[in-house]
Amino acid sequence: MKLLIIEDEPEMLENMVQTLERQHYVVETASDYKSALHKIGVYDYDCILLDITLPDGNGLELLKALKSSGKDDGVIIVSAKDSLDDRLEGLNLGADDYLPKPFHMAELHARVKAVLRRRHFEGNQQINIGNVAVAPESREVKVDGNPIVLNRKEYDILMYLITNKKRLVTKSALAEHVWGDHIDQADSFDFIYSQIKNLRKKLEHATITIEAVYGVGYKLEVM
Repeated sequence: MKLLIIEDEPEMLENMVQTLERQHYVVETASDYKSALHKIGVYDYDCILLDITLPDGNGLELLKALKSSGKDDGVIIVSAKDSLDDRLEGLNLGADDYLPKPFHMAELHARVKAVLRRRHFEGNQQINIGNVAVAPESREVKVDGNPIVLNRKEYDILMYLITNKKRLVTKSALAEHVWGDHIDQADSFDFIYSQIKNLRKKLEHATITIEAVYGVGYKLEVM
């Protein structure tokens, strides 16, 4: 799962990044309005943590831009501005939650998990697809009730394909979502082929299959 933190306080930003990276999220950051606007326009995120007060603009304007573009990224407003008007405006604009500062990092993680569960998994603690069961919070994967061991990237690829099941996922979208925006600097997608090959082997007894669409990307199918 990929997150974007929009926060201009360096210490707060670093604490949030460290907390969420320890939970195996791909985390990107923006510390001002201009760079945040660029990122939400170019990339897709599972959840955006949005500060309202930025040095060069208002975070609520970023939320308006996100929603007017038709994107459905989850949004949690994280701000010291805890007035009722700000909270109501943010929620009315389409934010999923509002977390006032100061807060404990454990609560931040809990709020992120709740938004992801509601948006991607209909609130379920476990995802079942074919004979595969995935527990997102523990990152456990089972086939016919038997655990299989996936490395971090294999798991992230599987989850991205599950959340986009039956849809064609381009190689570039998959790479950017699992490895982050620095993937733009990569010369090829050979590293994806390797991870997909290993993932297919581990899912050989599963009733789901990762189909390759030559030259374009991949699609998850239930057999």
